[in-house]
Amino acid sequence: MTQMTGAEALTSLLVPESVPFVFGIAGGKLNPLLHAISREPSIRYLGVRHEASGPLMGAAIAAASGRICVALGEMGPGSANLVGGLGTAFNNNLPLLLITSNNHLAASYPNRGMFMDLDTHALLKPLTKWSAVVHDGRRLPDLVRDAFRHALTGRRGPVHLDIPQEILSGRFDFDEDTLAVPPQQYRAIEGPRPSATQISQAAELLANARRPLLVAGGGVVSAGAGERFRNLMELMKAPALATQMGIGTVPSTSPYFIGHGGIIGGDAIPAAFREADVVLAVGCRFSSWLWNEGGALTKGDAHLININIDPMSLGANTPHAVGIWADAASALDDLTAALRARNLADCSDWLHRMRSVYGGYRQKLEHLKTDDGAVMHPARLGFALGSLLPDDALIVYDGGHTSFWSNDLTPALAERTRFHEPGMCQLGFGTPYAVALKLLHPDRPVFNICGDGAFGFTLSELDTARRAGLPIINIIHNNASWGVIKMGQRRSFDFSFGTDLDGTDYAEIARGFGCHGEVVSSVEEIEPALQRAIASGLPAVLDCRVRFEAHPSMPYFAKMNAYGFQKGTAAGPHAALVKGA
Repeated sequence: MTQMTGAEALTSLLVPESVPFVFGIAGGKLNPLLHAISREPSIRYLGVRHEASGPLMGAAIAAASGRICVALGEMGPGSANLVGGLGTAFNNNLPLLLITSNNHLAASYPNRGMFMDLDTHALLKPLTKWSAVVHDGRRLPDLVRDAFRHALTGRRGPVHLDIPQEILSGRFDFDEDTLAVPPQQYRAIEGPRPSATQISQAAELLANARRPLLVAGGGVVSAGAGERFRNLMELMKAPALATQMGIGTVPSTSPYFIGHGGIIGGDAIPAAFREADVVLAVGCRFSSWLWNEGGALTKGDAHLININIDPMSLGANTPHAVGIWADAASALDDLTAALRARNLADCSDWLHRMRSVYGGYRQKLEHLKTDDGAVMHPARLGFALGSLLPDDALIVYDGGHTSFWSNDLTPALAERTRFHEPGMCQLGFGTPYAVALKLLHPDRPVFNICGDGAFGFTLSELDTARRAGLPIINIIHNNASWGVIKMGQRRSFDFSFGTDLDGTDYAEIARGFGCHGEVVSSVEEIEPALQRAIASGLPAVLDCRVRFEAHPSMPYFAKMNAYGFQKGTAAGPHAALVKGA
């Protein structure tokens, strides 16, 4: 037995899970934990400027690597601030451990009027997979392992431990061997394998399909099964797409690629779902990004084969012909082997037709870049960035409408290189994400392509990037407005109210933080400005002045938003955009 503080034991328990980073803001009740973390060489601490950025940074590490990080919140307002970023991890199924401090047990649960009182457990429980209060320091090994088990098993997600101050600072007896138990002894390391019967049923459907469609979701990425999905794609020679969480799994240069990002990915995606006879979806929960006004796009005549590690996702949003509860990697291994033993139907005409639809959509986009108006068209900026940004770059798409242009015009050659936030659609996640990605991959270029409205939420993290020596580059589509909302107001009610954001020089703000900043007003200025930003070695902001133009997929987005409204009525805030889809 050895005696140590609760904070020291907690830090020791993070080491077997190879926690790489802890994000937070220094606070008095957290000092024992910060002291312990400062002496653990395997964990790096990064101080942020707002607690909400901690969960966002942890979500970025999980999305890019599958590893779990820690986000800290001091008691009271520090813990409440976590909510602003926590939804990103929760709604996108990304593992994260939240640790909050609290008043001593004599004055909390229930609270007795101490300053900064907060029932943090009740506050954070709805946005976590699991939450607990540590009432006795001797239970730390048990509860920390519970937290990791919940965060990393099945459908992944954030978890929470609220720790009163005397647990962090108090001393307790611990068995050193207990603190060093490896993960494989207290949680499942591999997910369930599919049954042979279900694999046979799925293989039979796919082998006989004349119009098969393959869909890679975030579960493929989480399972590290991207190469397996591409092997199956090559075997089937069928049109394929990736959801927003799966982007890059089907490379945008692939001969089977027909778009990605769900309904905003262009004309071929709804067409393929409408006409397919068999759909194979792996690690996809069929969220609203794969809906139209009638619900999930799979509600046609196609037989759906749905593979998911979360059994509650099977059949939740759309019925299936075969629902397989399994880890994506093992399911793809078994399904590929079963298909290799069968003769596959020829679907070359189907592939050619869907690729032609996608090609027609690309021609519409190509036409937009010829616009030479006095203020840049966003397509011109998007095409320029798509050709200039390095293939090995990590790129975040932040902002409602801006992310549509990036989704189409930024090549994606591998998974875990392009990052949407489809679950919560949290504006402002881009700069914290970029900071974390640069922390994880210091030798790779990292870019945040964002809207001006989105950038304003977390621009204070430029200070974090500068202090930590993390030269991320933020590229702003600055149309000086909440563009989609302004368009909707004008089309639906012929008014504009509260949507203007003009008069801000984001490049000047960047320089005030000690970063590099430039205003870009034309396509010709983009490349030299980008080169100067990279050469500066500093975090950078390129404030690119564009006008608002509706993306070609806005009518599809509007149809998604119209789900559940009676046909012919005012179907939500984007109803005026449905016309023309």
